[in-house]
Amino acid sequence: MILAGGQGTRLGPLSVHRAKPAVPFGGRYRIVDFVLSNFFNSGYRQIYLLTQFMASSLIRHVSQNWQLTGFNEFLEVVPAQQRTGHSWYQGTADAIFQNLHLIERNPAEHFAVFGSDHIYVFAVNDMEAAHRAANADLTVAACPVPREEASAFGVIEVDAEGWVVGFEEKPADPKPIPGRPDTCLVSMGNYFFRTTTALEALRDDALDPSSSHDFGKDLIPRLVAGNARVLAYDFGENTVPGESEQRPSYWRDVGTIDAYFRANMDLRSPLPPLDLYNSHWPIRSAQRLFPPARFVQHRGYGDAVVRNSFVGGGTIVSSALLDHSVVGYDCFVHAGSVISNSILTASCDVGAGARLTRVLADKRCTIEPGTVIGEDPAADQRRFPWISPGGVVVLPQGTHVPREGPVEFSPTMAGLLEKAKLTRARMQDFAGRYTVRDALEQRLESIGPRYRSYGPSDD
Repeated sequence: MILAGGQGTRLGPLSVHRAKPAVPFGGRYRIVDFVLSNFFNSGYRQIYLLTQFMASSLIRHVSQNWQLTGFNEFLEVVPAQQRTGHSWYQGTADAIFQNLHLIERNPAEHFAVFGSDHIYVFAVNDMEAAHRAANADLTVAACPVPREEASAFGVIEVDAEGWVVGFEEKPADPKPIPGRPDTCLVSMGNYFFRTTTALEALRDDALDPSSSHDFGKDLIPRLVAGNARVLAYDFGENTVPGESEQRPSYWRDVGTIDAYFRANMDLRSPLPPLDLYNSHWPIRSAQRLFPPARFVQHRGYGDAVVRNSFVGGGTIVSSALLDHSVVGYDCFVHAGSVISNSILTASCDVGAGARLTRVLADKRCTIEPGTVIGEDPAADQRRFPWISPGGVVVLPQGTHVPREGPVEFSPTMAGLLEKAKLTRARMQDFAGRYTVRDALEQRLESIGPRYRSYGPSDD
């Protein structure tokens, strides 16, 4: 059971039109591809993907690119259906409770519940083996994090044998690991349940009017208090085939713009902490019909230069500089432009002579020649509605940035941004400082029109 209904409230304009698991990552993936790859690579072939908020692009991505055809194998997308009343999922535990018929339809002694909004590699079968060997009622995947970050997670207390003796969801004053005052052990939001234990606990929780129907806030603390056998599984002990023993375990919560930005930036390193090149553990995604990336010299300009960057298929870099950046598929970076410490998710055009520093551009953004972003914080604050606490300028999908003057949003995105709870307050604050294009939603163009619109003016 994979929980894929997350709204991604802290990702702002990236998730106003798509569920958090459908947000692009790393130049060619979606966030959901990581949990699905972990299950597929671990040998699991009976998977339910539970969706809720803004699920259209997520459903399309999964249905087009993830298919199982073997006997008694399935990857089934399950939209929220209000099967148990007149409410959508009230919490993670309620999402499973409303779909208990799926577990009863496919009886098993144990079942897994994993989230879909983190970036990591994980041998799920290793965790199941530990769960079964310990004869546990519930096993919680656990990972140490710095104490200053632990308030965003469920914090776990364990005894000397790894059994959970305390669990507190997002505490203001998280308890550190004994002997390690600066580190806490937190839940990764991934669980293995004994089916009989889970069914009883979920039904009891559903009848409790005081419950928020969440695993971390309600169900796990109740099981711990009731002396259930709750085991903490050490993610650091997880063994992924093909991974170097010297490489530390990698897990990132990408729930904020800055966390999402840092995780993408991790890919730029000469030896990235997340290994996407492990042939024993491929991260699967859409297979797009783009040619290889191309790096060319435009006449009258210098060479294309790429330093510690990640470049997707179909992208053309023409006499430009990419410096410590992630550029996704089907982008066109024109002559004389400089992209530094930035992310272009896909199908973006950066005009000749433009300079981008710490910019996060969603799909199909266009930047006119000579535009400068990220070099004058005060000017950026006046011009762009979304700048993260870490100083990342965020361009919503389909944004057009002229060299000077207000940014332009597509009609569809403007409507969503102005009405969505996640973004409308900021749009109201920015009223009069942006425009909406009269044209239809931007369509993908071939290379010729893109070159004529954003290439050098000297030809």
